[in-house]
Amino acid sequence: RETMKFATKTLAVFCLPAVAFGFTISGGNSMAARRTSSALRAVGIYYDSSTGNTETCAGYIATAAGASAEYIGDTTEDEMMSKDALIVGAPTWHTGADTERSGTQWDQWLYNTLPNMNLKDKKVAIFGCGDQESYSDYYCDAAGELYDCFIKAGCKVYGMTSTDGYNHQASKAEVESGSFCGLMFDEDNQYDLSEERAKKWVEQLKQEGFFSQVPAEATA
Repeated sequence: RETMKFATKTLAVFCLPAVAFGFTISGGNSMAARRTSSALRAVGIYYDSSTGNTETCAGYIATAAGASAEYIGDTTEDEMMSKDALIVGAPTWHTGADTERSGTQWDQWLYNTLPNMNLKDKKVAIFGCGDQESYSDYYCDAAGELYDCFIKAGCKVYGMTSTDGYNHQASKAEVESGSFCGLMFDEDNQYDLSEERAKKWVEQLKQEGFFSQVPAEATA
């Protein structure tokens, strides 16, 4: 679970700027500018947060990517489907639950909205936030639920990470032995590692081709 209390909404829909990927554009009518604009299509970061920790982590990711994040309750189906790639994140609140584990808007969205959307082959990267000391047997289980639901919707998941450096007993986010389905945060016990983890993960996603329209290897 998350245990800190903060405001829960940060609103934005965005396109990632070219400078986030090392591009410098001068002259709006130049051929280079047109090529860059075409290659860097929209990426959406969507989250919900029970106490503010997931919002904080979404902010770390958005800063690393040179972008902004949006509360899932304030977006529309059309907005999400218009994105080339999605970064989605949730806390775990209903520990031990088979479904609806986050205790947030995701619990309804995953089962009432997502099945009606055409997201086949959409690039998705997942992050979660949990407490691996107090809830060691359920660490970031809601991130595993995001993974299951987006895979079922036909999406391609990028950004899997190692479980090394974490201290938990079990996690439904560990979809392969030794690998999380994305990036997991612990703002209660490892808050000092969160920002650097976000930076490294964004670099990993770049290397995997997540931010590019060029096809890259992913976990389907």
